[in-house]
Amino acid sequence: MSRKGATHWVIPDGYIPVDSSGKLISHESICVVNLHEQDAHIDITIYFEDREPIEKISVTVKGKRTRHIRTSSLEKGSKKIPAGVPYALEIESDIPIIVQYSRLDTTQAELALMSTMAYPVDN
Repeated sequence: MSRKGATHWVIPDGYIPVDSSGKLISHESICVVNLHEQDAHIDITIYFEDREPIEKISVTVKGKRTRHIRTSSLEKGSKKIPAGVPYALEIESDIPIIVQYSRLDTTQAELALMSTMAYPVDN
């Protein structure tokens, strides 16, 4: 397999605003592209400042596909990311993938959209 991407990524700054305004809802997404033929099996761990992490949430990204994962949809058991609480993400994959992170902040009428590449740990 040619190496397109990395298998270990970190996103240190996560925050889902409590409030939204207008028709759009504030949210954050992990955007993953799998450039390989086989499926990518991903484990996502969520870290917090004041509580234990939510570890190893499993997600699959099919081969030659992309997947946009809203962080508010991530849960394990009854644990999920609460709005208004800072968090960080660790993404581990069994094959190389590419990870981007996007935030839509609609707490004001002048909404803000931010997108950045995650940090590849194993490159």
